[in-house]
Amino acid sequence: MNGIGFLASFITTGRLHGIGIGSNLGEVDQALHHRYVDVVGEGEASLRRDYGFVELYFNPGSEWVMSGGSIELHRLANAPELAARWGESTGVEFAQYTAWADVREALSGVPSGPEFTVTDQCGFLDYRAETSCVSVLVVDDEEEERGYHVGHGDVWSVSLWAPIRAN
Repeated sequence: MNGIGFLASFITTGRLHGIGIGSNLGEVDQALHHRYVDVVGEGEASLRRDYGFVELYFNPGSEWVMSGGSIELHRLANAPELAARWGESTGVEFAQYTAWADVREALSGVPSGPEFTVTDQCGFLDYRAETSCVSVLVVDDEEEERGYHVGHGDVWSVSLWAPIRAN
């Protein structure tokens, strides 16, 4: 699968290789067979699992439970080998740069695709899909050009967050 199709699915469903908010570490380990580094917060109050350009976040309890994650696509501009390793272990091939226009085109073909709330984030546009709890940060500085960094109109990152629960 290519990265564009993968992102369209993730943005629509909030699921990354079948895992998402509420998945435990065992489920994550079954879904992702990729090298990682675990970073445990002070007092074991949090866990960040770093797969290179994909990061997953966990909250403690009787077991670690996924509370969010991000696909840091901007890292691929300067380190395309991260995408190559990810493709080898997951079957998803990401390009060095991902244009938001290409992702939007892929989303247009998804039945019941998400609606976005767009906010300006000082040089970025944040496209939030409330139904899937996914946010896409897109470079909005027209002076930014592709090179060692992503350029204008490219996706910086795609993030998953836990919804706020009413008491």
